[in-house]
Amino acid sequence: MMKICLSVLLWLGCVFYPAIVSAFDPLGLQPISPYGIFSVMSAETLPHRKLAMEVSAERSKNPYYYRFGLKGAYGLTDSIELDLMVPFVYRYNNNIDGLEDISVGFRHRFYDEGKYGPSLAYLVTAAFGSGREQLGTNGRIGVGLIASKRVGPFKGHMNAIFQKPGTSSLNNEITFSGGIDFSASNNINLLGEVIVRKDHTTQRYNDIETRLGYRIKTMDFMYTTVGAGFDLKNKTPEYRLLLLVSLTSPIEKKDIRRIYEEE
Repeated sequence: MMKICLSVLLWLGCVFYPAIVSAFDPLGLQPISPYGIFSVMSAETLPHRKLAMEVSAERSKNPYYYRFGLKGAYGLTDSIELDLMVPFVYRYNNNIDGLEDISVGFRHRFYDEGKYGPSLAYLVTAAFGSGREQLGTNGRIGVGLIASKRVGPFKGHMNAIFQKPGTSSLNNEITFSGGIDFSASNNINLLGEVIVRKDHTTQRYNDIETRLGYRIKTMDFMYTTVGAGFDLKNKTPEYRLLLLVSLTSPIEKKDIRRIYEEE
């Protein structure tokens, strides 16, 4: 019960914290906790026929807006996951509300982690335009490569993603990102990621952002993630506050049978 109360307080703190975080950055497909960091994806996928959902809240300064997201994921097989992202923006620059582009895609882990090498997955994604030009790119298609490796209590992830906007006058988007997930205790993980992005408005890499936070395993099937992002280059946005709450299908626990031999 204490963990549930803490999660509620963290939610209220992120949504109503007085923020002062100018181009808009479409959200795109995002991982569901604990299968990633904030935006950096893991090569790990949901088990076969398992379902996960996540709600997210973001408060940004310069440009100013609230953004809420609904994510869904389903394990088509033990190595292929289907993903959905539906983002809604409220009060962008104080006067624009509406849906962003809605993203769907799948992640396929084609190589499992070995003693020295990482696990590898590829990502195929498509976004459908919402009709709000200020909040999207008239849809996008994209591909990506994901690498993940565990070393002791650390899990590291690297992503490289290419996306082509639906509007021909816009530039292609390229994103390189990496993140670390450190298991600080049985129920708490410390998170950090860095994102380097060339968005659809320029030919140069114009966005470098770091995000830091932590994730709490509130229940066996529930995770609460809190964090903050800070722009390291153009200060757009200056910063953002993040809250994510995910629910996953319980994974069946195998009974351990012990055999005792009588002497």
